[in-house]
Amino acid sequence: MQRRVLGLAVAVVTLAGAAGCGSSDSGSGGTSSAGGAEKTQVTVGVIPIVDVAPLYLGQKKGFFASRGIELKMVTAQGGAAIIPGVVSGQFQFGFSNTTSLMLAQTKGVPVKSVVNGAASNGKVGADVTGVLVKKDSPVKSAKDLAGRSVAVNTLQNIGDTTVRESVREDGGDPAKVKFVEIPFDQMPAALDGGRVDAAWMGEPAQTVAKAQGARVIASPFAETDPKLTVATWFTSTKIAQQNPDLVKKFTEAMTESLKYATGHPDEARQILTVYTKISGDVLTKLILPSWPPEVDTASLEKLAALGEEDGIFGGKKPDIQALFS
Repeated sequence: MQRRVLGLAVAVVTLAGAAGCGSSDSGSGGTSSAGGAEKTQVTVGVIPIVDVAPLYLGQKKGFFASRGIELKMVTAQGGAAIIPGVVSGQFQFGFSNTTSLMLAQTKGVPVKSVVNGAASNGKVGADVTGVLVKKDSPVKSAKDLAGRSVAVNTLQNIGDTTVRESVREDGGDPAKVKFVEIPFDQMPAALDGGRVDAAWMGEPAQTVAKAQGARVIASPFAETDPKLTVATWFTSTKIAQQNPDLVKKFTEAMTESLKYATGHPDEARQILTVYTKISGDVLTKLILPSWPPEVDTASLEKLAALGEEDGIFGGKKPDIQALFS
C-alpha cells in the first residue's frame, strides 16, 4: 500500500508493452479516411471521474471531429499511471492531476501541459472532492484526522498534499495523518466497512458515500485555494515538438469543450452516463468541478510549494511556467 509515485521513466517501459490501447506512434495516433475526409486517430488516457466530462461532451458535440480528430478514450486509475503511457506513445494525450505532472517534470520525464482540465469550484463543504467520514465518526473537522487513516487514490500526490493542508489550516498536525491507497470507486465501501477512518473522494464516489450516511468534514481543494487548478490535459514533449498542429487542434477542441461544459452543466452531467455507471439520484446530486479554459498559475505555485514541503519532489523545484504555459 505504500507505493510511491516514483520511477515514472522506468514505468514507461512497462506500460509500452501493456495490452493494446492505441497506436505506438508517438507523433500521431494514425489516420483513417471516411467519406473522403482524413481524420487523425487520437488515443487519450482518462480517469472515469466527473472531471473529464468536457472531453466526452466535446466529442459528442463534434468539436474534435470538426478539427479532423477521431478520439479513443482509455481509462486508468490515476494521472500517475497515464503519464508513462503518454511518454511511451500509448496515448497521444492524457488527463492528469497537476501534482503528478510536477513530479514527472522534476524527474526529467518529458511532458507538457497543453490545456486546462478541471479546477476546484471553491465551495467549502460542496467541492468536487472532499474528505468524508462515517456518520458516527468522532472526527468532526480536518484537525481530527491526525493519527487516523485516510484513503487517497494515489499516495504522495495531490490528494494527500491538499488533505495535509486542510489539517494544517485547521490547527492539526499533518505529519500524523496515515494515508492508504485505495481506488476512488472502492472508497465508499472501504469507509463504510471500517477499513479506513476517512476517505478523500472525488465524484461520484463522495455522492455514493453520502447516500450511505457519510459526511464531509473537509474540502481540501477549496481550502488549499478556491481557484486551484486540479488537473490538465497534457502530451509528451516529443509530440509537442514534432506535431504542433495536432496539439493546436486538440487544445482548441478541448478549450471549446471546457467552455461548452461550463455553459451547459446539465449536458455535462448527462454525458457521465456514457463513460460511467452513474445514474438516478447519484447523477442528479453529484457535485461538478469548475472548468475554466485557463490554468490558475498562482494556485499551481502554491500547490508546488506544498509538494516541496511534503518532500514529494525530492528536493527539486517544479518549473511551473515551463510545464503549464
